[in-house]
Amino acid sequence: MKKFILFTLLIPLMGMGQKNVLNATRVFPKTDKVLEFEKALMAHAKKYHKGDWSWRVYDIQSGPDAGGVHITEGPSSWESLDSRGNLGAEHNTDWNKAVAIYLTDRGSSAYFDYNDSLSTVKLSDWADKIVINHMYPKPGMIGDVMGLVSKLKKVWIEGDESVAVYQANSSGGPQIITVTRLKKGLKELAPTYRKPLPERFNAIYGDGSWDHFLQDYAKCVGNRWSEILIYRPELSSK
Repeated sequence: MKKFILFTLLIPLMGMGQKNVLNATRVFPKTDKVLEFEKALMAHAKKYHKGDWSWRVYDIQSGPDAGGVHITEGPSSWESLDSRGNLGAEHNTDWNKAVAIYLTDRGSSAYFDYNDSLSTVKLSDWADKIVINHMYPKPGMIGDVMGLVSKLKKVWIEGDESVAVYQANSSGGPQIITVTRLKKGLKELAPTYRKPLPERFNAIYGDGSWDHFLQDYAKCVGNRWSEILIYRPELSSK
């Protein structure tokens, strides 16, 4: 177990030369300026964000950030980020003068490393509807949380779930994110679509194993929350 924990913690360092880094930015348009914001964002994305800096734009449908806009940039590598610069005065002027004028002061930005060994879907195998689950490990428990996610991977595979796993990198407190890509749409969230997670977990690991998993989860995770996001292709540059 200790060897596995050490390996998962080293994965971001091993992948520094690979295009496995995403930047996630969240902005919140003023309620009376949504249409103006969307028009300006669409023009900005298509003009300035291509290749490694391409954008996928999502509406945040539920959770504490509902009403906001989630912008995923990448994937890129840490090396390309090193030499990126600030994209130039023209880009910055367009963002500040044409887009940001329609935003509130609320917002956030973070970098995430994609973890291929814990995921059941490739990084670039996107979906139009997703569920993001944010997990915040307790101090000293990040390796244990990664171990719990590794157990869930077998259950996701059994249930034919497309889940991408990410770890926050230099972006606030430690955070593990699982993104369930709903290939069949929101109907995958219905309780009758697939067998319940506890039932599938017990079938793989034995009777009572789900209860033990929850006990370990409570010891390792300080906070968690989830949300539904919907892709907006017309606002994106992909």
